[in-house]
Amino acid sequence: MTKIKSVRARVFNWQGPTVPPQAHFCTNASDQLYERGDNMGSFRFHQWLVCEVETDDGTVGLGNAALCPPLVKEAIDRYYAPLIIGEDPFDYVYLWEKMYRRTLAWGRKGVGMTAISAVDIAIWDLMGKLAGKPVFKLLGGRTKESIPCYASKLYADDLDKMQAEAQSYVDQGFEMMKMRFGWGPKDGPAGMRENIKRVEAVREVIGYDRDLMLEAYMGWNLDYAKRMLPKLERFEPRWLEEPVIADDLHGYAELNRGPIPISGGEHEFTLFGFRQLLDLKAVSVIQYDTNRVGGITAAQKINALAEAYQVPVIPHAGQMHNYHLTMANLNCPISEFFPVHEVEIGNELFYYIFKGDPQPVAGRLDLDDNLPGLGLELDEANFSNFEIAA
Repeated sequence: MTKIKSVRARVFNWQGPTVPPQAHFCTNASDQLYERGDNMGSFRFHQWLVCEVETDDGTVGLGNAALCPPLVKEAIDRYYAPLIIGEDPFDYVYLWEKMYRRTLAWGRKGVGMTAISAVDIAIWDLMGKLAGKPVFKLLGGRTKESIPCYASKLYADDLDKMQAEAQSYVDQGFEMMKMRFGWGPKDGPAGMRENIKRVEAVREVIGYDRDLMLEAYMGWNLDYAKRMLPKLERFEPRWLEEPVIADDLHGYAELNRGPIPISGGEHEFTLFGFRQLLDLKAVSVIQYDTNRVGGITAAQKINALAEAYQVPVIPHAGQMHNYHLTMANLNCPISEFFPVHEVEIGNELFYYIFKGDPQPVAGRLDLDDNLPGLGLELDEANFSNFEIAA
């Protein structure tokens, strides 16, 4: 029987060039504070965690996490790694429950669950490699010929720059794209007009035969969102994402009763967190991120629950761990795709650390039926741009 021999967590600190922040780049939860400067600073992450789980035959599974890597590494090294060393990786449900229940007092959300996610993703990559199958084949197999995806960038900028970016996605064959709002409650009615100008400008380019998604990234409150929604309705958005902070479940539920579908869940954790969202009818689209929510093991349970409610699941951020779940689940109709570009917010770091992520062709991407595990490798060619803490 193959057993887990070691677990290694490394923090990759980006030392390469970055795109400097601009005013009104994207709303976020700290916008409503009176501090000045780069309010996006607390939501910008230029670190990534890589988790490697190795078995006694030398096979290595790769997991990852983007939230708070130094604390996640400490949690893995000190608490989670000892719980799984010596165990059979195919006992993944037992291992997940062991990690979850032994740290329940402090690890049930946030840093603890992010650490479990990184380990769990590595275990699934390991199982795929040991079985000689891609992860999506272990999860149920192919449910679609290829995955439709939406281009996800369009941070608030000058109107002509946003229109040029939107046109580039049209030219690449994307039928869907998402844009961000740059103004929130403290900006008043003038800020509302700036938000509307940008939605109008993007719609002018892409027309109404393509889907447009809108995101506030927790930068609004319930009152502001209720004032904005009637102004946005004429633009026919596919959804409005994270209009309020993640803990305001009742705010989500109130907004979701309106004419614009509300999406969220990027900052929610475990099956129980999503049961609350679904019971309250708080979201029309679930957007967990597999490397936060509890890993692939937790994500599959959420997918099944959401299907019973007939609420689609469209994981946050694309990336291979999310693509495999999307491919294997009929209730996951499309994927998010962050275009490869200079390091800005931090989602881009995935492409600098790993190689193997598929690139969309005409707005669709595919997974290889013959590539075992997640299909990722570490891209050591870019490691010179990182300071790596082992």
